[in-house]
Amino acid sequence: MAIIEVKNLTKKFGDFLAVDNISFQVRQGEFFAFLGPNGAGKSTTIKMMTTILKPTSGSIVISGHDAIGDSDRARQSFGIVFQDQSLDDELTAWENMDFHGVLYDIPSVIRGGRVKQLLEFVELWDRRDDLVKKFSGGMKRRLEIARGLMHHPKVFFLDEPTLGLDAQTRQHMWSYLKNLNRTEGTTVFLTTHYIEEAEQIAQRVAVIDRGKIAAIGTVEELRQETGTDSLEKAFLKLTGSHIREESAGDFAARRMRLFHGSKKN
Repeated sequence: MAIIEVKNLTKKFGDFLAVDNISFQVRQGEFFAFLGPNGAGKSTTIKMMTTILKPTSGSIVISGHDAIGDSDRARQSFGIVFQDQSLDDELTAWENMDFHGVLYDIPSVIRGGRVKQLLEFVELWDRRDDLVKKFSGGMKRRLEIARGLMHHPKVFFLDEPTLGLDAQTRQHMWSYLKNLNRTEGTTVFLTTHYIEEAEQIAQRVAVIDRGKIAAIGTVEELRQETGTDSLEKAFLKLTGSHIREESAGDFAARRMRLFHGSKKN
């Protein structure tokens, strides 16, 4: 059964077509990866799916909720770890978690126990009263994972979650998420450009390039489709081997964020 249904999803920034009429489904309880080079449309897609960006056209249904027309209910059904750090550095780990629980209307009699459970899960319970600004990058990422799970989401989105993390922290993070997927049946949707992560973690992989889905399937299916013997070779055959820079769509989205931020100030 599909827990995510995306149909004919398109996003334009001015004249630039960042996401070009893509359609796919993610099954309930699946570990699903969006794999693509820089500027492929990964982050733009996940921002539309998590209601941060409004699509130009198309539809998104998450856990039976229309993510465009009924965004509040859709947001209640998922958690997210953004590519950029979004914690409040001036609050403690506990305070960041508790505040998130308040935003999701988790009753106080339940909230404290949930915070303790999740901080223990990501091995940060002993640092619960420390300000987040004292944490390393890996510790912040683990705290973001814990925070995103506060409201028991059915779907957990991760946008380039291991970008800039060392190998040990990446390994621990995936261990947490595999256990979560196994014990609670949480659907995990991640974007990445690390081929080894997609190969080792995901049950199915969608390769996206230049705003279009080039192929979708298990690693074995992608190898067979491209006549290659590894996901890396399949990926290169589907996307080419030339180096990619930031796409016009990513640049436009970043420029819009900076512009609106400066207006507020």
